[in-house]
Amino acid sequence: MRSLLTPWRYEYLAGPRRTAVDCIFCSAVKPTGADAPRAPGEADLVVHRAARNFIILNRYPYANGHMMIVPNEHLASPSASDHQQRAEMFDLAATCEAALREVYAADGINMGMNLGRAAGAGIESHFHLHIVPRWEGDTNFMAVTADTRIIPEDFAKTLSRLKVVIGRMVDAAGKG
Repeated sequence: MRSLLTPWRYEYLAGPRRTAVDCIFCSAVKPTGADAPRAPGEADLVVHRAARNFIILNRYPYANGHMMIVPNEHLASPSASDHQQRAEMFDLAATCEAALREVYAADGINMGMNLGRAAGAGIESHFHLHIVPRWEGDTNFMAVTADTRIIPEDFAKTLSRLKVVIGRMVDAAGKG
């Protein structure tokens, strides 16, 4: 068996288990000022804040640009949310799609939710929509032979690129 050194994952694996009280999404949405307390490393991945939802990069992405749209409220499923939250989430999903096509020239986009542990939800108490860019032939030898994904771009670069484009698109649509 081969090993691939991924030291950035150790903090997640060895860190304390989170409860609903310290949900990573709630930690990311609460602070609004630069001096507000934040969970370590969470807020730096927020791409855009809207009235009812926010867009955040996935810390353990399937591909560069893997984002999640998360309601500001701690809700376990879309059925617990209201129409305005869901409508804004879908509008943000359309913006994320357009941004990923512009920034990364994505050939396709996967969008989806894992609701409940049985469906694969890593954070089952706070629902969120995954937006993942895909490209023709994006399964390379590492995924096929080593069951390993390669994420070539640094989070800071990904955040910077997407924040600018999504901000511009949201401003142009007048949906602050």
